[in-house]
Amino acid sequence: MAQTKRKRRSKHRGNAAGTIQARGRTGRPPSASERKAQSKVDARQRRLNTPPTWKASFTRAGLAAILMFVFLVLTTKKNPIPVAASFALIAMLLYVPAGYYFELMLYRRRMARKAAAAPSRRKEDSR
Repeated sequence: MAQTKRKRRSKHRGNAAGTIQARGRTGRPPSASERKAQSKVDARQRRLNTPPTWKASFTRAGLAAILMFVFLVLTTKKNPIPVAASFALIAMLLYVPAGYYFELMLYRRRMARKAAAAPSRRKEDSR
């Protein structure tokens, strides 16, 4: 009895974001642009999958406060330094917790969306 020829199925792999990618060409090393594109994707996934920190929140709030201080020094007519310093300090005190909890909300939403997408992928893989 003759054996039938079945088409060879290509293998797929999943990445950290949960998408399934075809392997593409495996016979040659990736070019510099392909390596750069993949490292960009990896760096973005690494950045998005790390929880927020207070240090990053202080850094972001500090930059915003410095920009506000410079803007107010340049635009205020009477006593620019004390006025700008007080507003920058108040902004810093408000921006630190607001920025941290906003990033935390976004992080939790991303993780919940990722967790919700994971079971549906398992169902597709088991077919």
